[in-house]
Amino acid sequence: MTHPLLFPAPLPSGRADTAPQPRPEYPRPQLVRDGWVNLNGLWEFEIDAGDSGLERGLLGRELTDRILVPFAPESAASGVEHTDFMEAVWYRTRFTVPAGWQGKHGVLHFGAVDHDTTVWVDGVEAMRHRGGFTPIRVPLGVVEPGQELEIVVRARDTRHEPKAGGKQATWYGNTDCYYTRTTGIWQTVWVEAVDELHLRRFTVVPDADAARFDCTLIPSRNAAGATATVTLSADGVVVASETAQLGSTMSPSVRLEVPTDQRQLWSPADPFLYTLDIEIRDGAGDVTDRVSSYAGLRSVAIDGTAVLINGEHVFQRLVLDQGYWPSSLMTAPDDDALVADITLGMDAGFNGARLHQKVFEERYLYHADRLGYLVWGEFGDWGVSGAGTVGHNQGPTASFITQWVEALERDVNHPSIIGWCPLNETHQTLHDRVTVLDDVTRGMFLATKLIDPSRPVIDASGYAHRVRETDVWDAHSYEQDPAAFAVEQGGIADGEPFTNLEDGRTISLPYEGQPFFVSEFGGIWWNAELVAADTGGDSWGYGARVASVEEFHERFAGLVRVLTDDENMFGYCYTQLTDTFQEQNGIYDFDRNPKFDLARVRAVLAADAAYERRVRPAAS
Repeated sequence: MTHPLLFPAPLPSGRADTAPQPRPEYPRPQLVRDGWVNLNGLWEFEIDAGDSGLERGLLGRELTDRILVPFAPESAASGVEHTDFMEAVWYRTRFTVPAGWQGKHGVLHFGAVDHDTTVWVDGVEAMRHRGGFTPIRVPLGVVEPGQELEIVVRARDTRHEPKAGGKQATWYGNTDCYYTRTTGIWQTVWVEAVDELHLRRFTVVPDADAARFDCTLIPSRNAAGATATVTLSADGVVVASETAQLGSTMSPSVRLEVPTDQRQLWSPADPFLYTLDIEIRDGAGDVTDRVSSYAGLRSVAIDGTAVLINGEHVFQRLVLDQGYWPSSLMTAPDDDALVADITLGMDAGFNGARLHQKVFEERYLYHADRLGYLVWGEFGDWGVSGAGTVGHNQGPTASFITQWVEALERDVNHPSIIGWCPLNETHQTLHDRVTVLDDVTRGMFLATKLIDPSRPVIDASGYAHRVRETDVWDAHSYEQDPAAFAVEQGGIADGEPFTNLEDGRTISLPYEGQPFFVSEFGGIWWNAELVAADTGGDSWGYGARVASVEEFHERFAGLVRVLTDDENMFGYCYTQLTDTFQEQNGIYDFDRNPKFDLARVRAVLAADAAYERRVRPAAS
């Protein structure tokens, strides 16, 4: 299905540069309007090393440098490529309101800004936001055609306070699993025009068994006599249409029943997407908003130790995807790069990915939706520990929950997401008191279940499982010997799965029969150029290095077969899709070139077909 209105935007008014606009595509594919302007391009920019810019007057004067938004200043793509710590950075641009926006309300959007953001419009503070992974929405009030607005952004990114940063290096250089930092704007900036009465957001929950969608609407305000009509279509044919009154509740809902002859499930084999159109009318019957979206009819359920998709056993052949690129870091260089990473995973034989330690750009999820690629959504918290600050570890903050809720609200409607993973590799020790980490872990888990009861949730991937009712249990293991790996993972049949105890330093609550998978394994190092030069360089992978491509294929096959031969596993996640800086254990190198014989890799991954034949039929 080709989703309507995913067109490039016009260039921002007043742009002086003639280079092609970076990332021109519509940034929010699940709530599309046709009145918008993309602000990506050259902005004024200045590094504020001491975070004294407000006192020094940066708000009121021209900034000294230029940067290509939406690329972070650490990246080569930005034109700045400053990789040292930056306590704060400043941005400035001007936006001219287009013709046709008469009487409209402007809304300024930032896809993501890292980390603590203040936005001024015409010198007036308009918004503050904490968190580097989630969107910022700035109401501009009524705007007039030809009006020029000055937008100034300060992004603080101190290294002296705990914050969720994912895999960003907490010391100067890239080391181990830590990579070049991202500061400031790193996703698309754009402005849209809306009426005062408009749709803020909505949720759509599929019920595959009943063949229906439950849609909850969040309008900008209650309005007596106002209505919202939601229309579901399949290949241009209207399937269902229902109208809700907007004046009687803050979150009106409609139920869209799909006729039997129009029922088409979303699955990896057939990722069918229905079109959703939502029209809002005020009490006088005038249209005040139209948005276009889409939805997939599919279910995710737990049956004993199995995770079912549409009632069927689908073995999850996942690959760890960290979403970094050499020249543009956490921002994809272009939209094709997002599609390419999904295609690379599928070409290697994987049917999905664990989106690791960042909240991916929403357009990645759109492409996963339309291509049928299974993904687990995750937060960027790595390094969080109940022990406070030990080495790279840090205590979590309440903003972890706030940011995660924002991520859930943004992404809950994507059918490709089949599970949530709020935290990764947290540690609690035997002698810890109840810590803030316990509170945050449970808070993030409960928030996920409240916002989205339709998908399974892992409380924290690997190491310390601390929420007793966690839906899924997992472990991480980088054992490189297949025989030892088989012994290590052999206890699941007896209800004693492998856990990351680290000699008792990390503790978990007891396993209670949840579905289990090894959500990180492999990580086999290979760099042909370094092997040929007989040097290890500064690159690394897990465990003893293989000496040849043939040895890689033998080890890879042995490790994978341990998991696919075990009918108690519902899947696995191999580390990783691509090399990431010095961590060179990908199926592809950092430039996305294959390092191995993909036909042999696919053949090993395809062996899980035996799993579907072994397992008992799904419960009817």
